[in-house]
Amino acid sequence: MTPPLLPRVRAVTAKDDHSLHLRFSDGKKKRYDVKPLLTFGVFRELKDLSYFKSVRVSNGTVQWPHEQDICPDTLYLDSFPIKADVVSRRKSNHSIRSFK
Repeated sequence: MTPPLLPRVRAVTAKDDHSLHLRFSDGKKKRYDVKPLLTFGVFRELKDLSYFKSVRVSNGTVQWPHEQDICPDTLYLDSFPIKADVVSRRKSNHSIRSFK
């Protein structure tokens, strides 16, 4: 029996710190740090921030124009949940306090 697939990437945003913000098919939003890969072979090209930001979703994972990609299971298992936007919470808390 074939085991079920882990969720696949549905959206990606490349950040200035060489991390990827990912949205998966299960709705989870996670952050994957690409920096540890930047010294290895084909991934060295990703050091160039403008090239790094050319990442796109392809077949449930991420891919760059020269065909570098990262296994979708690795992206899911080795990424961390993105925490709620602190600014939004502060605005929310401020408006609650104003009604007291």
